[in-house]
Amino acid sequence: MDVIKNVTDRPVPERCRGEKTKNFTMKNLILFIFILCSLSSCTEVTKTKLATANQATRQMVDTVGFAHLGWQVDTVVDRIGRTFPKEMAATKVDPNRPWRVAICPHDDYTYASWHYPALLKNLKAKTVIIFGVAHKARQLNISDRIVFDTYQAWHGPYKNIKVSSFREVLMDALPKTLYLVSDTLQKVEHSVESMLPFLQYFNRDVEIVSILVPAMETGTMAEIAEPLAWAIAKTMKERRLEWGKDVALLITTDAVHYGDEDWGGKNMALFGADSAGYIKAVSKEHMILDSCLTGSLNTERIKKFAATTVKPDDYREYQWTWCGRYSVPFGLIVALDLRKELDSKPLSGKLIGYSTSIDHLPLKVDDLWMGRTAKATIRHWVGYASVGFE
Repeated sequence: MDVIKNVTDRPVPERCRGEKTKNFTMKNLILFIFILCSLSSCTEVTKTKLATANQATRQMVDTVGFAHLGWQVDTVVDRIGRTFPKEMAATKVDPNRPWRVAICPHDDYTYASWHYPALLKNLKAKTVIIFGVAHKARQLNISDRIVFDTYQAWHGPYKNIKVSSFREVLMDALPKTLYLVSDTLQKVEHSVESMLPFLQYFNRDVEIVSILVPAMETGTMAEIAEPLAWAIAKTMKERRLEWGKDVALLITTDAVHYGDEDWGGKNMALFGADSAGYIKAVSKEHMILDSCLTGSLNTERIKKFAATTVKPDDYREYQWTWCGRYSVPFGLIVALDLRKELDSKPLSGKLIGYSTSIDHLPLKVDDLWMGRTAKATIRHWVGYASVGFE
């Protein structure tokens, strides 16, 4: 009753105390119900805000093949360094040399392993424009246009990765007939997200623009690449940004997909699914790298890559099964146009390395809540090539 006394600031008559207590109890009950409702309402608001935040952030699709937590990435990088010291040392790249353009595999970390840090440690730019493969584009009837997303951020292992303001600038500069905005395609594509844990490992403040490249002819690529490169160059000049230091282009692709088992019923073993066929296939891989992707970059070499990987009578079909048969030539055409717009030195490709999913033991990841999304045998294997352009 002292509380009531303090609140009312006067004694409560004896005959009124029972009534006052009842009133106080009722007030408490009403207050309790109000607070409970408010908490419930706040919870619903919080849930709504979380749901909205999740919708605004592109979540990870493949959490088996790729790391999605910080401690996983830290452990993977450490293990790669201890497991593949010769491969890492053989790259012989100045750690201070920034790539202006890079081509990186996007397969399971257990298979492509050392390629990721060996290449991406030299991608120094804060803003990385990523040209990804559009594996599901045919199923969604998407072709002949590049594809952007609307996400505000992408999931990163250490924190969400911000989408660069470059994206809106690029879309505003492009004719509407040359691009499509599709979160439906972007959210099911794994090639871009594979890059992000390593990019963020080396640069916590990295920002990205994801551009998926579905089936298109090289003529269409050139038509889109020119205004895209112009818009990138214009924005860089306005913001006083340097190519390599502040902005870089990253292209994702796995090399040949080879074998006669578990490729959706297709026989993709051009030279046979045995050791002799393997040797011939790897030899062809090095021919592609030497004649198209390493050394001085020019239009003729890009066209040769496209002619090698895509059927001449049907650009939608493989000739040699690199999944990046569109992302690689498109990204490189953009790079050539950007070089011209910025009047910078010629681009030259350096091979960081080549391997396959069966020429080395897989990196141990099963104790990290990770694993493999496909098998690796003489009858089902994938090639990996990493190339940096300075």
